[in-house]
Amino acid sequence: MKRRTLLAAGGGALLAGCASWPGSAPARGTGDLGVVVARATGQLAVVDTTERRILGTIDGLGDLSHASVVYARDGAHAFVFGRDGAMSQVHLPSRRVLARLMQAGNSIGGAISQDGTLVAAQNYAPGGVRVFDARTLAPIADIPATYTAADGSQQRSRVVGLADLPGRRFVFSLFDADQVWVADLSDAAQPKITKFEGIGRQPYDALLTPDGRHYLAGLFGEDGLAMIDFWSPQPRARRILAGYGRGQQPLPVYKMPHLRGWAVAGRHAWLPAIGRHELLVVDTATWEEVGRVPVAGQPVFVMARPDGRQVWVNFAVPDYHKVQVVDTVSRQVVRTLEPGKAVLHMEFTPRGEAVWISSRDANHVSVIDTARFDTLARLPVEQPSGIFFTSRAARIGL
Repeated sequence: MKRRTLLAAGGGALLAGCASWPGSAPARGTGDLGVVVARATGQLAVVDTTERRILGTIDGLGDLSHASVVYARDGAHAFVFGRDGAMSQVHLPSRRVLARLMQAGNSIGGAISQDGTLVAAQNYAPGGVRVFDARTLAPIADIPATYTAADGSQQRSRVVGLADLPGRRFVFSLFDADQVWVADLSDAAQPKITKFEGIGRQPYDALLTPDGRHYLAGLFGEDGLAMIDFWSPQPRARRILAGYGRGQQPLPVYKMPHLRGWAVAGRHAWLPAIGRHELLVVDTATWEEVGRVPVAGQPVFVMARPDGRQVWVNFAVPDYHKVQVVDTVSRQVVRTLEPGKAVLHMEFTPRGEAVWISSRDANHVSVIDTARFDTLARLPVEQPSGIFFTSRAARIGL
């Protein structure tokens, strides 16, 4: 009788846990699931990374150009941020849209808090960050990112580089205001904002190191990056790699590079150089440049394989059909691949034995073995762009 009572109590707690999220409980594990954005059709293709196949689609998501995705802690629910300002909550196992709201006029991405209770959207129009309850999508906070422009007027800045910091905090960069802000939502009713001003001209994107310690904002308006050490008793922004292109004429920039914690391999960060056909290698202990690697074109994504042994790079036009692989020990390009025209994104499987690559103009996603560089599968997706696997749910800054 006692054992039966315990089982009944345990079953009740389990059911209560399942019922706490909208949507049905997953019928299978979610660790090898992911989504590919089909920007032409406003869909997500739900994929299985073990069987390397498309399980189905999630429809009705609006304008998905430059769309991005973050995952809830269960890996079953995800939040999709569309360029049209919509934020959608989807359920991968059932392939359904659970909720969708227009939270802005032009959105550029989002983040989810460390405890999984808050989801934040970074916006271009109107500028600022909006924070919502991750279960209900009820609005929690509106942070307008207001600054004083050169003419003395009050303006709202476009926001980029949003990431979750340990604690119920978000860090983000103000492109128009040359600032980095931290929003502490420990008391969600009264967010506490910390501002770092004068960090450098036009921060275009940022990365948070996988340990949540260092935040790096890439600068479009000048050579260099701004870095903040959040383990410091008094965090402050300082410039690193200032003038890395000194004495050289910068090349035209056809596409803005993207930064995230995936650029860190071991103790080194691998960063795209603005206006250069180079990768910058930076020691994360000293934040000094320790090397450069010439590559085929203007780098856009520079992504480390999960074990850090390789870095994969794609490029802006006219080299956007190429992907190069750099060995991080020898710092040499060891392979150049051409998986299809207009490579837009790459995503490694959780342990890095394969990488998935979207080729927009070829209308397919390639799955490539990272040891032998063989193509393991090629999946048809109409104008694929971003690829997001559920393993991101367990990582800081993604």
